[in-house]
Amino acid sequence: MGFLYYGNDSYAIEVDDRPLAHLKIALLSLLRAGKSIAFSFERAPDLGSGRETLWICPSTDIRFRFNGSRPPRINELWVRSIIATAETPTGLRLVDEADIPVADLATR
Repeated sequence: MGFLYYGNDSYAIEVDDRPLAHLKIALLSLLRAGKSIAFSFERAPDLGSGRETLWICPSTDIRFRFNGSRPPRINELWVRSIIATAETPTGLRLVDEADIPVADLATR
């Protein structure tokens, strides 16, 4: 289990290492392109459940912490699927790897 730290280190979102690695690539790709992003996610039940959205711009302090020592193998289609959500009304969100459209898998 890893963490995405937003702003100062007192605010962290807990995410499994593999999805966090893909989210990191997607977020940093968009930020390098100078884009600001609304990042939406579901809150854990122990934090009161519900949904939350963060506004992340190129000047926002973010940090990624992974508990595992080895980086996972990256699924480029998954990264592209995450990036594609940035253009939706709900903003960037971490989609499940299993939810990648079958048509996209056929073009691998």
